[in-house]
Amino acid sequence: MPLIVLWDIDHTLIENSGVSKEIYAAAFAAAAGRAAVRPARTEGRTDRLILAGMFQEHGLEAPGWERIVAALEGAGAGHEAELARRGRVLPGAREALVAVAAEPGMVSSVLTGNIHANARVKLRAFGLDTLVDLECGAYGADSTDRAALVDVARESAGAAHGLAADTPVVLIGDTPRDVRAALDAHAHVVAVASGIHSAEELREAGATVVLPDLANVPALMRHLRSLTHALA
Repeated sequence: MPLIVLWDIDHTLIENSGVSKEIYAAAFAAAAGRAAVRPARTEGRTDRLILAGMFQEHGLEAPGWERIVAALEGAGAGHEAELARRGRVLPGAREALVAVAAEPGMVSSVLTGNIHANARVKLRAFGLDTLVDLECGAYGADSTDRAALVDVARESAGAAHGLAADTPVVLIGDTPRDVRAALDAHAHVVAVASGIHSAEELREAGATVVLPDLANVPALMRHLRSLTHALA
C-alpha cells in the first residue's frame, strides 16, 4: 500500500539558527509599518497564527492576509542567504529524504507552518527542495489549525499521485503540535526530539514512536515500511 510521508521543516529537517524569527520580525515590520518589539511565538504554529499573534500582542489590527503573505515572501527571500550561512541540515535529514524519495509507493512532501514560498526558501537554502514534492504539501497559508493541514496534504497528494482517499499518512515532526495534529487527523506520527521539546514531552503528547534525530535512517525506513505492510 502507498504511504504519504509529510515532513515538518524547522527543527525536524533543518536548524534555522534564529533566522526564522528574523523573517517574522521583518515581515511584521513590512506589513505593520513599524518594528516588532516582541519576538514571534512559533513552536509549531502556522504562519497565519504567528502573524495574527504578533499583531495582537502589539495592539494592532492585522491587515489583510494578502498583504501579510507578500511581506512574508519578501522577508523569506531576503533571508535565504543568511539562512544558508547560519543554519544547517539536521543529522540524517538529507539521507532520510533521499531514502523516502527512492522508496516505491511512498509520496514525500511537507506539512509546515511556513507559507509555500518560505518553505521552498528554507529547503532550497540547503539543496533539499528537490527531494520532496512541494506541490502537494500543506502550508501555513492553508489554515491556522495544524491538524487541518494533514487533510489538506492528504487530499493534495492523493489528487497529484492518483492515491485512494484512505491512503495512510505519517507526519514526521518535532513538536507536540505535530503529534496532536497527526493524531487528531487519524494519521501516524514519528516524533523527533531534535528541537526544543524532549522525548518525554513528545510521548506525553501521544507519540508512540520518538526518535532522538533522523540519523538512523535504516531504522526510520523499517518503521515506515511496516506501516505500509500493516495496512496492506
